[in-house]
This record gives sequence, structure tokens and C-alpha cells, in this order.
Amino acid sequence: MSLKRTLVIGDIHSGLKALQQLLSKIDPAEEDTLIFLGDYIDGWSEAVETINYLLELKERYSCIFLRGNHDELCYEWLTGAGDNPTWFMHGGEATANSYAKADEAKKEIHIQFYESLENYYLDDENRLFLHAGFTNLKGIEFEYFKKTFYWDRTLWELALSLNNDLDYDHIHYPKRLKNYSEIYIGHTPVTRIGKTTPQNAANVWNIDTGAAFKGPLTALHVETKEYWQSDPVFTFYPNERGRN
Repeated sequence: MSLKRTLVIGDIHSGLKALQQLLSKIDPAEEDTLIFLGDYIDGWSEAVETINYLLELKERYSCIFLRGNHDELCYEWLTGAGDNPTWFMHGGEATANSYAKADEAKKEIHIQFYESLENYYLDDENRLFLHAGFTNLKGIEFEYFKKTFYWDRTLWELALSLNNDLDYDHIHYPKRLKNYSEIYIGHTPVTRIGKTTPQNAANVWNIDTGAAFKGPLTALHVETKEYWQSDPVFTFYPNERGRN
């Protein structure tokens, strides 16, 4: 009998074909928990199809969907915020083109999906999952500015900057990180530091392996740290630029 797995999946950015390939490699069981770190859209052309697929997965598996900054930008646009030129430049145009082919009923279902997204998830092992980060030294419950959960980059920068010789019990070890046994994030592609695999710094794991650009889509088994990857996502969409 297989043991229950906690599987955390990085930023998809409308790379549906890569997600389908990735899940075929994982072969999730009903007892597994799939934690998606957000940024489901903005990048490749299959935004609507990606959300449709995620909604189908929700019917079959135990899924936790976290909120990414791109998801929030799309939600604002869908609910009448108007065109956002900056969003369009960073993948939003492909998403808008995808939704131009969707009817109002489908858009309403997707709006409800975006509204249902969680800002973070804290499991029974004190492992924290969220899209980007937090800044309050006492932890997520004390965060003043909720958008930090899906916009922050300082948590990853902090983890990367730590001296490897700095022990967890050292007086200068960051209090922010000590609140949780492990922290899992996306948001800042590890391709920025020349990597295409999940990266661990301090007790922070970054699972965004650059699916919106030239990297693959990644899933990591939280308990064992085994990981699976799709082919580079851009290879599924040869006539598109993604966010490159």
C-alpha cells in the first residue's frame, strides 16, 4: 500500500501540456495531497484550458490552490479593473487572448476559482506553503499587508543571503525563518540564479523552475525531496514567446 504523499507544484503560467506531462510522471494517488503554489496563468496560450484542467483535478484529488500575483491580476481584470499595460507585458496579453474565446458562464466559474484561492497553507508538520513570502518577524498571522503573500521577494533573497555556516541556533539566524520547519515558495524563478531544479536555501524551498521562460515545470515530494520535471515548457509551444 502506497504512503500518502505531499506534492508541491511550481508556477504553471498556462503551460497546460507541461502540467499534463508532469502529472503523468507523478501518477498521483487519491490519498496524495497536491499543493499548487500559484501563478496558474500568464505566459503561454492555454490560460482558460489550464484553469479548466485544475478544476477537473479538484474533483479527483485533494488539491490546495494558493494565490499567485498573476492570478490576482487576472482576477482584477476579469472583474472589471480594466486593461493593465504592465500585466499585458508580463504574460497578461496571452491570458486576455485566451479569455476572449471563453463565454461569460465560463468566465464566472473561473472568477469563483480565483476568489477561492488561499494566501497560504500551513500543514500539521508546521510546513508553510505560499506563493511568494511574508515579512512579519512573528509569522503569517501577523502580516499587515496581505498582498505580501503573493508579491514578496525578500524571503527568498534572505534565504539566499544566509552564510552557510550560520547555525539555526545562532543569535543572528533570521527570526522570520524560525517560525516554520520548512517553507515552500514559487514566484521568483530559480533560473535567475542559473538553476532549473528546485533550490533549497536555509529552510526555504523554491519550486519555480522558470516554466514561463525557458525552464521546466516542477513537482516536489515534500517528505522525501524527490522531484519530477516536465520538458522545458517552451518546447510545447514552439510558435509562442511565453514571457521571454
